[in-house]
Amino acid sequence: MKNSILKSVLTTNNSIANLALRLPVGIILAAHGSQKLFGAFGGYGLEGTGQWMESIGLAPGFLMALLAGSAEFFGGIALILGLLTRPAAVVSAFTMIIAIVTVHGSNGLFMSNNGYEFALSLLAITVALAIQGGGKYSIDSTIVKKFELSEN
Repeated sequence: MKNSILKSVLTTNNSIANLALRLPVGIILAAHGSQKLFGAFGGYGLEGTGQWMESIGLAPGFLMALLAGSAEFFGGIALILGLLTRPAAVVSAFTMIIAIVTVHGSNGLFMSNNGYEFALSLLAITVALAIQGGGKYSIDSTIVKKFELSEN
């Protein structure tokens, strides 16, 4: 690949462990994002989520709901596919930091009190994926291999 930035974004290790991280986290993030964007799975959609975000001080609420929902939904889909894994993981990690700081942090660690343990787990996994990339069974890996083969 001639573009070294693109290559550094897409290059990954050859581990299947990344798939074990990408799939469940991608599914979870995409489902949460679809709650915010589309009202799926008992969610409130953009309007309801926006009103809630406004009520906790994230204004403008509709825009914040759109950004968070898009980061989760499209980031989750990207993680499932292993497409642009590092950027998707960075955006998802940032979203989890915001969730911890604004919503869950003051409730302590445990989920039973709406704490941050789940968001912290997703944060840890997305940071690991941002560092390692998509792994062996990712579109990123396939793209890199194809470009490296075509350069020879």
